[in-house]
Amino acid sequence: MLVAGAFLVCAAQSAVVHAEDKVSVRLRWLPQAQFAGYYVAKAKGFYKDAGLDVTINPGGPNINVETLVGSNADTFGVGGGADAQMFAREKGLPLVVIGMMLQQSPHVFVVRAKSGIKTLADFKGKKVSTWFTGAQYTLYAMLATQKLTASDLTMVPQAASMSPFINGDFDVATATRYNEFVTLQEDGINDLTVFKPSDYGVTAVADSIVVSETYLKEHRKESQAFLDATLKGWAYAFAHRKEAIDIVMAQSPGLKRPHQEAMLDQYATLALGGKDGKSGIGEVDMSVVDTIQQRLLTYKALKAPVDLNKAFDPTLWQQVPAADKSL
Repeated sequence: MLVAGAFLVCAAQSAVVHAEDKVSVRLRWLPQAQFAGYYVAKAKGFYKDAGLDVTINPGGPNINVETLVGSNADTFGVGGGADAQMFAREKGLPLVVIGMMLQQSPHVFVVRAKSGIKTLADFKGKKVSTWFTGAQYTLYAMLATQKLTASDLTMVPQAASMSPFINGDFDVATATRYNEFVTLQEDGINDLTVFKPSDYGVTAVADSIVVSETYLKEHRKESQAFLDATLKGWAYAFAHRKEAIDIVMAQSPGLKRPHQEAMLDQYATLALGGKDGKSGIGEVDMSVVDTIQQRLLTYKALKAPVDLNKAFDPTLWQQVPAADKSL
């Protein structure tokens, strides 16, 4: 009886030690290399080792990550970035950013040689296509360096496809460096001049890791564990890119591998490009966040300042082991 009793006690203790908290993370889009770190963290057992049973939920065109996480339908999410977070807070969504994957703007503005545009100042009088979901404010800040405003251009909404740009329907298009820009190159469109925000001193960050205020307050340990394992997944993905793409392709075998490989390469450049390459993976840089808020206020995208100390919490990132947020 004593032996059996001891066995039961040990079994019970083992069950407690290995119990995993069930959480979910909502992606911004369908499975692709943009989210490699999350899939790697799950496939390599990093989440499990952290005591988490993580369900990765795909995004899509009709899915709003901020709304789902703010309502606790999903535990964590990949948000749009600092600007999207400020817009969400202004709308009353109780979200907190605990990590920021892209330390440079994913958006670039591209022109073809036949447009005659050689400098940013040449945008004046041209037809420019962009997404009116935050990218326009990055463009406005770039234009301001040349003493131009939106009224100096003809701005039109950009479609999901790059075909109108290829067909010459407008002079300037917006592209994400890890997707549309890669697609243009794959389609043989190589006569491109690329205008990067960073070349004009304009900083933007994107792909935030968000959680609700309530969950963070009540489950800070689990939130820390999720961030630790996620950034470990990203560090592994950047260091083992072939394996990372294998893992992503297993989620969606119909993906084109060369496109995914190029996407991950571009994503790594953006993720590792903060502070001249000296910032860690996923850093929440409050000075950058403040700069972005001032830009949004300047262009009246925000009606009033957001309490940045409530909307962004860099302390969890600071607690991530150094080896798990660097290469």
